Amino acid sequence: MSGKVYLVGAGPGDPGLLTRKGAAVLAQAQAVVYDFLANPELLALAPPGARVIYVGKKGGDHTLSQEGINDLLCDLAAEGLTVVRLKGGDPFVFGRGGEEMSALHARGLACEVVPGVTSAIAAPAYAGIPVTDRRCTTEVALVTGHEDPGKPASTIKWRALAQIGSVIFLMGVKNLPEICRQLMAHGRAPETPAAAIRWGTLPRQETVSGTLATLPGLVAAAGLKPPAITVVGEVVGLREELAWFDRLPLFGRRVLVTRARQQASRLTSALAELGAEVVEIPTIDLLPPSDPAPLNAAVARAGEYHWILFTSQNGVEAFFASLADQGRDARSLGRAKLGAIGPATTQALRERGLIPELTARDFVAEGLLAALEGENLAGKRVLIPRAQQAREVLPETLRAWGAVVEVVAAYHTAPPAAAGQRLAQALAEGLDALTFTASSTVTNFMALLGPEDRRRLVEENAAGRLLVASIGPITSAAARSQGLTVNLEPAAYTIPDLVEALAAHYAAQ
Repeated sequence: MSGKVYLVGAGPGDPGLLTRKGAAVLAQAQAVVYDFLANPELLALAPPGARVIYVGKKGGDHTLSQEGINDLLCDLAAEGLTVVRLKGGDPFVFGRGGEEMSALHARGLACEVVPGVTSAIAAPAYAGIPVTDRRCTTEVALVTGHEDPGKPASTIKWRALAQIGSVIFLMGVKNLPEICRQLMAHGRAPETPAAAIRWGTLPRQETVSGTLATLPGLVAAAGLKPPAITVVGEVVGLREELAWFDRLPLFGRRVLVTRARQQASRLTSALAELGAEVVEIPTIDLLPPSDPAPLNAAVARAGEYHWILFTSQNGVEAFFASLADQGRDARSLGRAKLGAIGPATTQALRERGLIPELTARDFVAEGLLAALEGENLAGKRVLIPRAQQAREVLPETLRAWGAVVEVVAAYHTAPPAAAGQRLAQALAEGLDALTFTASSTVTNFMALLGPEDRRRLVEENAAGRLLVASIGPITSAAARSQGLTVNLEPAAYTIPDLVEALAAHYAAQ
């Protein structure tokens, strides 16, 4: 049986602007054919085994011609595959989606269109420019700034466009001087507000504002390159009041997240919501313990302990995964009391219907000890499921208090393969801040760098050009031991507080 092709609009760049239907179709894809302007982050929504094919379409530098793309889509569908053609913006707004659909129709192959958010509307919106506003205009025109070079003459109706309130040109940076000249020659006032927006809706968005007469020079001086769109009309004048995206506290800041992939999304999302361009390169992988037998044995005897102390949400997850593997649930804990090192660990327990008897006020081992200080632990059995490598202050102090302490490795961490090359590339491209959420992320990060990159990083940090943000004192101590200056450490050692500290730092500048 023949397959089916979905022409999916990937949206303008911000992956959050993909439609729900677009995400659902991607989740079923057996093959994904994507363009330069489709955010690569969206590829993660496809199943792991899907074929992923890049076809370029970058400003005249095409990996595959349009005819080649048409043939590719037809051939994949003829193999019986479910194919997603992931196109920047909307497939039918200067996206040549109609040509691709016609090619499929000619071969008798099924095709469906999933509309996307076009950059013609979204990029101005992120720049604080409504394309229509009844105070300025109630009409808008979308125009290609790069006509088919095979046409004998331009078919753009310049005289008509000069009379329309808002005119948006897509793909017009190269032809911007001619576009502005034509509009003025056909009656548009030279002082008409105009703006060019590059990488709209992404944290690297750049906006250059001026007038129809001055914009070409301003764009050239700023070095603005494609992909960009141009907006002409009185609505551009509203940007000064309505700009919101580039006023976010972390807008334009490139921030490195080093958390394990399983945990990074929370920090990444919080930073992105404040405008940061997040570079996510985990420096640790969370792995099962080298020998799972001690953890499994301790979990099997869970009801025999007086206290079970969790020092991370990873420990909670590993403990309850072992419990589930044994066909048991929280009832097996009996009368064991639970302690948690901080709010994230407490939340991990609450998600399993459990409320710990105590949570540390300071989210380190010493804080947990302070919370336990009033307890009579002499002769009490205490279980600590934790990382394979961890500080000994907690079990040693509890033993000094007379407790019978059993420490079991619930998981261990290791540097992920190939992370070193990605880190070196990220540093070469430029970063504003590094975030560290555990001492292991620091030590692994530095170990993954070559000597020259380490030296340059320490120098950049010491000179104040590269900020180091640490979640708490133990992580900060690890950073300082590696020669780094810690610029930020929140009062409370949590992800939200770390993000808030970063935002406050940059907002004050």
